[in-house]
Amino acid sequence: MRAPLALTMGDACGIGPEIIAQAFRRQAVAGAFVLGDLGVMRRAAQVTGGLQAVAEIEQPADALVLPPGCIGVLPVVQLPADLPVGRVDARAGAAAHECIRRACELALAGEVAAVVTAPIHKEALAAAGIGFPGHTEMLQAYANGPDGPPVRMMLANDELKTVLVTIHVSLRRAIEGVDFDNVLETVRIVHRSARLWGQPAPRIAVAGLNPHAGEGGLFGDEELRIIAPAIEAARREGIDASGPYAPDTIFMRARNTLEHPGEFDVVVAMYHDQGLIPVKYLGVERGVNVTLGLPFVRTSPDHGTAFDLAGTGRADPSSLVSAIEMARRLAAAGG
Repeated sequence: MRAPLALTMGDACGIGPEIIAQAFRRQAVAGAFVLGDLGVMRRAAQVTGGLQAVAEIEQPADALVLPPGCIGVLPVVQLPADLPVGRVDARAGAAAHECIRRACELALAGEVAAVVTAPIHKEALAAAGIGFPGHTEMLQAYANGPDGPPVRMMLANDELKTVLVTIHVSLRRAIEGVDFDNVLETVRIVHRSARLWGQPAPRIAVAGLNPHAGEGGLFGDEELRIIAPAIEAARREGIDASGPYAPDTIFMRARNTLEHPGEFDVVVAMYHDQGLIPVKYLGVERGVNVTLGLPFVRTSPDHGTAFDLAGTGRADPSSLVSAIEMARRLAAAGG
């Protein structure tokens, strides 16, 4: 890629800086740099084995000429040297937010090819007075604007892709958020985005909300009133969408393996846990979070800050490496 890859540091009290340092050790991030704090990244390099170069850079393009394994850091914040690890800290929440905001600016300006975000902690964001519950909502605001095109969360690995209609809200509010417009717009976003991973006409399976997809109205009528009409509207637009399918079996049907070619390319799920549990069960180290609907590529590992592992140097960087690899592929495909 002609432009570098931007990695946000994530919550400095969690494992984000450490898995970034380990990814650089594996030389899986050539031509990439970190938006964050120089001292935090030097501490992470020390915790994960030491003897690793950490260099301050002045602009993203500088990352393209760094020697292999060297962590280039574009300073965005400056945190105290004694910032504790493994617990919620408002200063870390504020710093993580600022790194994400700056990453959006660079991506919109075309200075980076894609953005990969390390894990953040929602309590730390709240403690810092940040009014976003997670990455997806921040990216919506800073990249598309509050009145701009909507975005959706996709969690993917090499066997299964699932996209959510509702994200970081309570289950009660998620049910209220399953309306005709949200379901239809999610299907549209999936259809438009799928070209990035080589499926310009994806087979989209839409999960129901209720057990057995409502069983014809016996267990709830959202499928009849909302989901099925949205699917029909999508089909009239030429989108290969079908359903609603029983949520307890559709993910098995869509899972793509050598022994069982998937019947569908992606599943649209109605709420957070319905869609993410199946992908994470297949292996957290393989899952990648992708934000669909942005004007640039953004990926992330599918795990959190893991405060219990922070500071030990033992956190597994595999999901981050997968996120970096997917970001490169999607950016190269024209994201």
